[in-house]
Amino acid sequence: MLDYLMNTWWAIPLMIFFARILDVSIGTIRLIFISKGMKNYAPILGFFEVLIWLLAVKKVMTDVANPITYIAYAGGFATGTYVGMWVEEKVTTGKVLIRVITKQFDVLTTELIENNYPFTAVDGQGKHGEVKIFFLVVNKHQIKELMDLIKKITPAAFYTIEDVRYARENPELLMNKKKISPFFGFFRKDK
Repeated sequence: MLDYLMNTWWAIPLMIFFARILDVSIGTIRLIFISKGMKNYAPILGFFEVLIWLLAVKKVMTDVANPITYIAYAGGFATGTYVGMWVEEKVTTGKVLIRVITKQFDVLTTELIENNYPFTAVDGQGKHGEVKIFFLVVNKHQIKELMDLIKKITPAAFYTIEDVRYARENPELLMNKKKISPFFGFFRKDK
């Protein structure tokens, strides 16, 4: 009798909870891969996501009378969503577009050049006068370092960060690192 109670009230709900964490985490990562165009990994993750989900649902349906299985199922879903986003953050794959709008463009231009960040800057007009709009496409793992630099130099700057699905680098623009332009980052030296 004690084994039956342990299985019904603790073991089965715990299995359901952890199965849901696993399948929802996989599902979150799968969706992120789809949005980034990583077509080869998404179907494999989808297979395991659904397989684990089916096993969890089977356990819930087998033990319909136990309300703890419902709580475990829902709790596993919520926790799995968080875990999936945390894992994606740690994997840091892909590129992002950082758009910075600032009035302190001379200082920012100099710092970006000195720190070897390729960028494009265009003139803009804001409510309080002239601004520059900087566009930087960088690897996701560079966000913190770059944002620390931008916040240190131009604390009042407005910025946005967006995921980039595809980015094509032009090797000709990146070849000559001696000459740097505020437009397109690096430019080829014409002879």
